[in-house]
Amino acid sequence: MLRCRARCLHLGATALWGAQAPAQKPVSPSPPLNLDDRKVFQHKANWEITRGLLVFLLCSSPQLVQKAPRLLSVSRRVLGRRLWGSLLRLTLYGQFVAGETPEEIKATLQRLQQLKVRPLLAVPIEEDVGQAKEGEGWYDTNAQAMLACLDLSVRGLSGESPRNPMMQLKITALMGAELCVKLTSVKTITLRLQEQEGPLDLTVERVLALLKGEELSFGCLSPEENLHFQKSLSRLRSVAEYAVEKKVRVLVDAEYTYINPALSLVTMAMMAACNTQVPWIWNTYQAYLKDTLKRLSHDMALAERLGVCFGVKLVRGAYLEKERQRAREKGYRDPVHATWEATNESYRRCLDFALDRASHAGGRFELIVATHNKASVEHAVRRIEEMDINKNDGPVSFGQLLGMCDHISLPLGHAGYAVYKSIPYGSVEEVIPYLIRRAHENRSVLQGIREERDLLRSELWRRILRKP
Repeated sequence: MLRCRARCLHLGATALWGAQAPAQKPVSPSPPLNLDDRKVFQHKANWEITRGLLVFLLCSSPQLVQKAPRLLSVSRRVLGRRLWGSLLRLTLYGQFVAGETPEEIKATLQRLQQLKVRPLLAVPIEEDVGQAKEGEGWYDTNAQAMLACLDLSVRGLSGESPRNPMMQLKITALMGAELCVKLTSVKTITLRLQEQEGPLDLTVERVLALLKGEELSFGCLSPEENLHFQKSLSRLRSVAEYAVEKKVRVLVDAEYTYINPALSLVTMAMMAACNTQVPWIWNTYQAYLKDTLKRLSHDMALAERLGVCFGVKLVRGAYLEKERQRAREKGYRDPVHATWEATNESYRRCLDFALDRASHAGGRFELIVATHNKASVEHAVRRIEEMDINKNDGPVSFGQLLGMCDHISLPLGHAGYAVYKSIPYGSVEEVIPYLIRRAHENRSVLQGIREERDLLRSELWRRILRKP
């Protein structure tokens, strides 16, 4: 289903815009950044303001977010698929999703382009432990959806090719989560033993060889696991090679700590294969984990040893409650910082480390500051100015979710900074489960949207009272 829809979107883009994209207009000087602009939402229609207030009110309730899957399931049975879908399109789906058809996606991307915001498209597919699929068909279909997403990223459906297009990728859409758990377990053992016994079976170099199509297997995996690993890397290679051909940066998402080492292993191998001249493949680092700066430094050194470029998506992290619960159940040390303040400090240290590297790497290191935190954005902007980094076409950009944090994204774009919106697309049935998972993971963020909610409320009252 996703493959057919992705192909339709690709054909729709060609029909709407043709094969040629007009030349980009010259960039005019940008005004200074103002993150305290109280008129930031004046471009929104009344119904958009009202919808935003309603959605933020619902999402700011932890109890409601926790019960959302059950409520959505019951409401779908009571209302029927058609009415249920229509109500969601007016609320949750309409707030956070670009749309399903080429025309809907086109309208969303055109609006963002007018607001000087770039698209970061995301196919809402992933797998967690216990959700393994039979055979390779599901993963093969997802690979086709990723290739279609690359087409959409470079065409943009917006009349001209976006500048430095990006897309998000979840490796568990193309490789089983159970295999990632197995690889993580072995990788952890390998890292502990390497200090005494030297390189073992599971290394970036060997994964790179398999990624390039060499015939080899890993003694730590069963024959079935080796075969699935080989097919998974073949899918990832096809996506990575097409991304390089289309000149689209691929941001590989981090997930849970029980699979992240495997994701990083595979991502580093993809970097080694593709990032010889430009950082096309990026890895994600979650600052709420206690060892993030150490891992970032380690991976950067590994990239330098491999002689490849490096791309970083820096986030705070979204799986806090599940990580802590798992640590309690399994009896190991909590991997997450104990306080919000400690996480903020970790994010700042990782950000400073990455910005310093970006300012001296000559384009071989790139970073997206993916945060909804105003203080972090202000800190990054101040450092970019101090280091004299090109804010529009340089190695540093910013990113937020579609439907959230417009009071930060829009001023950034207006001031000439490269800013992206993470944009899922697809049918209501496909995307709503993805949105609910994101809501569960980002409950702390959703509870902290008071400033944006207050700005929306102020703008609505201004219109009601007809104030200038």
